[in-house]
Amino acid sequence: MPTAASRVALALASIGLAGGLVGGLTGDLSRPAFAGKHHVLKAPPDDVAWGWLDPKEKPRLTIESGDTVSIETLMHAKDQIHKDVSMEQIDALRKANPGGGPHSLTGPIFVNGAQPGDVLEIRILKIVPKKVGTNFNLPGKDFPTIGALPAEFPEGFVKYFDIDPRAKTIPFKPGIAVPLRPFPGTLAVGIDPDDPSPRKGGVKDDKMAPVSSLRPWKNGSNMDINELTAGSTIFIPVFLPGGLIWTGDSHCAQGNGEVNLTAIECSFEEIELQPIVRKDIKLTWPRIETPTHYIMVGFDEDLNKAFNNALNETIDFLVASKGLTKYEAYSLASVAADCRVSQVVDVRKGIHCMVPKSLFTGKPAK
Repeated sequence: MPTAASRVALALASIGLAGGLVGGLTGDLSRPAFAGKHHVLKAPPDDVAWGWLDPKEKPRLTIESGDTVSIETLMHAKDQIHKDVSMEQIDALRKANPGGGPHSLTGPIFVNGAQPGDVLEIRILKIVPKKVGTNFNLPGKDFPTIGALPAEFPEGFVKYFDIDPRAKTIPFKPGIAVPLRPFPGTLAVGIDPDDPSPRKGGVKDDKMAPVSSLRPWKNGSNMDINELTAGSTIFIPVFLPGGLIWTGDSHCAQGNGEVNLTAIECSFEEIELQPIVRKDIKLTWPRIETPTHYIMVGFDEDLNKAFNNALNETIDFLVASKGLTKYEAYSLASVAADCRVSQVVDVRKGIHCMVPKSLFTGKPAK
């Protein structure tokens, strides 16, 4: 059986990162590949959270920085959505968890050494989906603020998909195939106590009350960024001791915008992560690195403000890590960055700005 170190080396070599992530996020700070012990975290429904990130939840697993962990995830509502479930039943499940998200969340994972103010570098090494997916829109007549066009789609609609993890596409209907591109819709660390999101039960005076998984925030959560595929890395600021990693809302395909509310929602036999505690990086918002791009994010209930947040993050990144002036960074973002709408359906909307690594052709002139 391959060791954890050999699995990491093989995974990174397959995407051209065997020497570590090229051009680390803040000036070559990403470290070479290494791995400690490998862990497995299964997802029995009784151990899975439904729609809430609870900072007081007992960790399901404790690991060291650099360990790898293979995590199982479930379909929404603790696996209560499957091919035999009707739209009416999905509607009822959504109403059964008021204020919370629909997401099934595996975790939390406590990473020894992670402290508030640190950053968790989380490498996504492998994703193996299970065999069933679904896409649905909730009925606009019952959920008038959910989805991009609820008034135009008053009735609910659900579609189920057969997924072959070895295939490259998912059949939509005869003559239409959707690329299979699995990623975690939700990848989070423990809550930011200052997150302005509503708390479970309407609590207003307890910063450690559970936070709904609906909204993305500084701790990641429901980002729905389809670039978080195997081979990518996310850097998330830590707010609570141990970091407390959660993942779920597993997706097998999603368009930018996620316009009808859902992706091809699925579950994972395995998503293999390698969390690394970084005390040498300071971040306010998550950042992402893929083999080809640096990605900065912005979230807000107002899409224009979300865009401005992502753009400011992009400018700050270019100034801090690439030696540009603020005006040069603004210019480069205008001519070469690609800012995309991650999603418009999670109350707090998302933008991610992608900066191609290919722009940086050599050492900057002194």
